[in-house]
Amino acid sequence: MTTMRAAIFEQKNEISLREVPKPSPGPGEALVRVTLTTICGTDVHILRGEYPVKSGLIVGHEPVGVVEDVGAGVIGYAPGDRVIVGAITPCGQCRACLSGSQSQCDHGGDGYEALGGWRFGNTIDGCQADYVLVPDAQANLAKIPANLADEDVLLCPDIMSTGFSAAERAGVKIGDAVVVFAQGPIGLCATA
Repeated sequence: MTTMRAAIFEQKNEISLREVPKPSPGPGEALVRVTLTTICGTDVHILRGEYPVKSGLIVGHEPVGVVEDVGAGVIGYAPGDRVIVGAITPCGQCRACLSGSQSQCDHGGDGYEALGGWRFGNTIDGCQADYVLVPDAQANLAKIPANLADEDVLLCPDIMSTGFSAAERAGVKIGDAVVVFAQGPIGLCATA
């Protein structure tokens, strides 16, 4: 198969389902067959034109799937592995990543970039498709234990990890008293 189905942002208030070329992984990349994903509130903002992305971009950033192929240099992952793919896709090597600020990854440079780690459906093709090409696969894949279904881990790529990360970055410890405003899915995960 040389093509795949993908949800493409066309323009404000228009996302279409199209056949597009199926990508192939290069060095350090993995191709993941998406088995389950969800729609984030950010995707709704993109659709409404409230968050600008380029026309022709595949939307979405919360994939669960199976490794289809890996590029040169990817170790520890092989075709057939069930994985989650982080919504934040840092390079794992820049100053931001090495200092624990992966969401400000500048993709191999020596500085920081606001929202730099969030690329799927923002600056590169996302996962509302049959397949997603994962950059810097070593830093952006996690194997799913065999005893868990895709539905059990669907919140991990973005919703749960964002909520937990907020609590961790704030230095919240067990027993601390805090207030979490906005009890949507991410707020509930921060509360948990």
